[in-house]
Amino acid sequence: MASANRIYLLDVFAEQAYCGNPLAVIATAEPLPEATMQKIAAEMNFSETTFVATSADADGGYATRVFTPVREIAFTGHPIIGTAWVVRRFLLESTPEQVFLNLGIGQITVDFELDSSGKELCWFSAPTMTLGEEIEPQAIAMALGLVLEDIDTRTPVQVVSAETGAIMVPLRNLDALDRARLNLDAFGELARRGHPPLTYLFCNETGRDNNDYSVRFFFEAGEVREDPATGNGAAFFGAYLRHHLDLGSGESPLRIEQGEQVQRPSLIHLQINPQRVRVGGSVVATVSGELLDGR
Repeated sequence: MASANRIYLLDVFAEQAYCGNPLAVIATAEPLPEATMQKIAAEMNFSETTFVATSADADGGYATRVFTPVREIAFTGHPIIGTAWVVRRFLLESTPEQVFLNLGIGQITVDFELDSSGKELCWFSAPTMTLGEEIEPQAIAMALGLVLEDIDTRTPVQVVSAETGAIMVPLRNLDALDRARLNLDAFGELARRGHPPLTYLFCNETGRDNNDYSVRFFFEAGEVREDPATGNGAAFFGAYLRHHLDLGSGESPLRIEQGEQVQRPSLIHLQINPQRVRVGGSVVATVSGELLDGR
């Protein structure tokens, strides 16, 4: 028997279909059991799968839960943008300029705006982020299969977090970025110190002239995986840059390229000012359908 649950497959931070970071969004009138959601996320095998209520809570936000193939997480970027896009496009009769999602870390606002070319961009304002421990460059270089000289020591290797977190790793150039590979065994000592294997690598050498940074993001989900586009990592990166660089008192717009190494080119927009960090990008829908109940 078919269920009333709808499933949407999207590419987020994508300039065209089959680029960016793929996402499954499942809209449910009634909450699914947690074990079922985790099984569905494992079946989808994307970086994340989200489950969103088809009607709003009393505060106007749509209850949303986010699962990787192996666990639930409280804050992540491209699922926020993609889920809000589905709510606005498929669950509402109108197309408001804002959509509110209720996640484990609280309510997140997603804004919908047109850029100078008329393309729709979805933006979320990052929650409060904390800059944490600085990590010795040699330790992270070994964990990434690099040498000490590959680390750009002008800014530190540092943890940034908002419930979940990642290690910001500055690299000298694209060559070092391309050579990096996360080794869980070599990461073991950092893991024993309480650092999850979530590494956000960046350099200011880019493959496309109009972009500002190239990045990669490695994480563990049963095995080492690489994310094609990382919205929460970009938020962490914005907080990191705001702390370590003199960006002035105005808005600092940045363009981040990611995903080239996994053949999913992505473009992430980042806005930084002294009061907030915003992350934005485009969404392309590829599939919609009905989630069967499996019985």
